[in-house]
Amino acid sequence: MTDITTIIVVAVVVIVVAVLAVAAATMLRRRRSAELRDQFGPEYERTVRDADDPRDAEKELAQRRKRHDALTLRSLDPQECDGYRRRWQQVQEGFVDDPSRAVHDADALVADVMAARGYPAEDVDRREEDLSVAYPVVTQRYREARAISREHSAGRAGTEDLRHAVTSYRALIGALLDDGDGTGSGGRPENDGRHRQGGPDQDTRRETTA
Repeated sequence: MTDITTIIVVAVVVIVVAVLAVAAATMLRRRRSAELRDQFGPEYERTVRDADDPRDAEKELAQRRKRHDALTLRSLDPQECDGYRRRWQQVQEGFVDDPSRAVHDADALVADVMAARGYPAEDVDRREEDLSVAYPVVTQRYREARAISREHSAGRAGTEDLRHAVTSYRALIGALLDDGDGTGSGGRPENDGRHRQGGPDQDTRRETTA
């Protein structure tokens, strides 16, 4: 084999290896994207839409998942769940007399339940990110509720908006408590806050006070 032939063979091998490496990296990236899209559902679409580069968005979501996996979460015992459900009932009953206070109390209840489960609940933005890992669907409703609360503080939201906010808070609290007492489904997007006690599909028709 001449030197030229050897050079050609080596060049071809290098090119083939490079092509295979690129193909493998592309497949790995697509697989990771599919996994993140499946786990985060609408949260994936929202994060990618708001990012300058989809890869940056996926990196952020992967970091959220890693941080969430490092949390030491616990289930609530039945007595704790019953106590929080009683508090939620009081929130709903208080809506008639003071809708604004009901929204404030609902947000405080979310923070208390999260803290009891083991989430770091002090930072509201961090709260949303942590919730989005396990509850990607109802986290969207949580964001809506918080946005309505801010709009109300600015004088741009009425009673019906506040009613919607309380309903959205209920979806999240229901999901947290259902998982907390061991009856939840782990926060998968297709089951997140749906067809379970306190879920959004069970709200408006049965709502009497909020």
